Amino acid sequence: MKKIIYIVCCLFLISCEDVIELNLNTAEPRLVIDASLTWFKDTTGNNQLIKLTQTGPYYSTAVIPATGASVTVTDTNNNIFNFIEENDTGIYKNQSFIPVINGVYNLKIVYENDIYTASETLMPVASIDKVEQKNNAGFSGNETEIKAFYTDPKNIENYYFFEFINSNLNRASLDVYDDEFTDGNQIFAFYSNENLKTGNELIIQSHGISQRFYEYMTILLQQSKDESDGPFEVQPATLRGNCVNQTNPSNYPLGYFRVSEVSIYNYKVK
Repeated sequence: MKKIIYIVCCLFLISCEDVIELNLNTAEPRLVIDASLTWFKDTTGNNQLIKLTQTGPYYSTAVIPATGASVTVTDTNNNIFNFIEENDTGIYKNQSFIPVINGVYNLKIVYENDIYTASETLMPVASIDKVEQKNNAGFSGNETEIKAFYTDPKNIENYYFFEFINSNLNRASLDVYDDEFTDGNQIFAFYSNENLKTGNELIIQSHGISQRFYEYMTILLQQSKDESDGPFEVQPATLRGNCVNQTNPSNYPLGYFRVSEVSIYNYKVK
């Protein structure tokens, strides 16, 4: 009897290895707005770009550019910055942008007869003071830990978006922080990886962000974690940013419009 059960279990496990593709309904494509205007400290911040794409079928890996759109950004002083598309790529560029800390910027996109808008404030950011490294870290003792220290301004509500970019592996680790319990103190953003090697170049970027973008990224990062409850888990809800379709609200876009000051620190792993 035990042998029969063993054979049945083996057959069941083998059958579970078959690839199953579901015949899914294809929804109408939505506009995806990647509009992160970043002002790196000690630069003019004049050169900016906005990327527009469309959603595609579930099994498709192709990136579909949203071409032929009209893209403008208007600031508090009614300066209008026109973003011109580059060769039908869905990438729209401007070379005369004027960044102003705490200035309000309004995005307007006209695409396929729909008008999309969003508004955001250019948020300042504290400079990265120093970077510290610890080897043989983590539970297994084979990870390299990196701490990027910065001094949070006192009595001001601040939110931070950190990118740790390993230029050798072309990979980035993202995280967000707030100062609810660290206001006015020197604190650090944390990054740990077992694949960091001596000599690797790590680009650390800290972006000043709004509370709304902090909440948006918190949910997005939670949804994109590697942990999974299996193929039949409840799928996360569609995450909507701050962009609105003024013409047809039901045809809402995906993505976000953000304007940030950025502190950058180039670090070579020891």
